[in-house]
Amino acid sequence: MGVPTCLPAGMDDSKVVGGKVKKAGKHVGKAARIHLKAKLERCQQSARERRAKKKPRYRYLEELVSREELEMSKHWCMAMDQGKIPSEIKAPLSGEEQSKSQQNSSRQSKAVKTGE
Repeated sequence: MGVPTCLPAGMDDSKVVGGKVKKAGKHVGKAARIHLKAKLERCQQSARERRAKKKPRYRYLEELVSREELEMSKHWCMAMDQGKIPSEIKAPLSGEEQSKSQQNSSRQSKAVKTGE
């Protein structure tokens, strides 16, 4: 929003250079520069506030996850103290279940192909 200029009719701020019409560059006044600076500062402040709000939220979520993992570990330890191995631990340790499930799936796919 520049300050309007009063030019005589038919005159504008363009120049003819080498047969081409060139418009003068946009002039930014002191007031406009101050306005842009204030807007930039507001944006930066807003970004700082958003980052500040995120930090406690992430801390809370990390704490929540670690509590859940701790509880799960406690349950697993209690089960193992009673002589039981939780399936979540047993499956990755014994490759048997994975190999059995792979064999079953290959048998099923063969049965489907042969029409049994």
